[in-house]
Amino acid sequence: MQNLDIVAVKDTTANPAPLGLLGFGMTTILLNLHNAGLFGVNSAIMGMGIFVGGLAQVVAGIQESKKNNTFGATAFTAYGFFWLSLVAIWILPQADLNVEAASKQAMGWYLLIWGIFTSGMFVGTLKSNRVSQVIFGSLAALFFLLATGDFLDNHAITNFAGIVGIFCGAMAMYDALAQILNEIYGKELLPLGHKK
Repeated sequence: MQNLDIVAVKDTTANPAPLGLLGFGMTTILLNLHNAGLFGVNSAIMGMGIFVGGLAQVVAGIQESKKNNTFGATAFTAYGFFWLSLVAIWILPQADLNVEAASKQAMGWYLLIWGIFTSGMFVGTLKSNRVSQVIFGSLAALFFLLATGDFLDNHAITNFAGIVGIFCGAMAMYDALAQILNEIYGKELLPLGHKK
């Protein structure tokens, strides 16, 4: 009979969540400065949407998958592709492909579907820390407000949604920086509200 040795494998890979959270947070703030009425859709938003909100989050999602984190893999990958799809919605009508621009009603449905998905993800955060709950709760509210603003063609609702979105993005950036700094210093410099 052979002796079988048990080998413990230690995960030494970096935490991909801060990258995903920064990609989400910074891009969300920039887009919602637009929604709040500070400026129009521009190349800064589109560039951030493709590379930081889009590709960086997809990379983080793939890394979360390797860490066996279904929630993180789903969230970062899905929202990364949200950003890529949003930029495509803006660009495709200009690409001479005979593609009709999305109407306010179509955008309302697009945003509503994302709000429903985000509500389900929010339920998942109820077993996580308080900052994650705030991020996903405010993100769900953001999608529902933006959908309502488009369905009703109401700029005041969209502008208010922009304020909610800036808050949501700022909380995601806080979460990212807290995870980075807490790891570097080996203690909780910035609290995340972990469940007891």
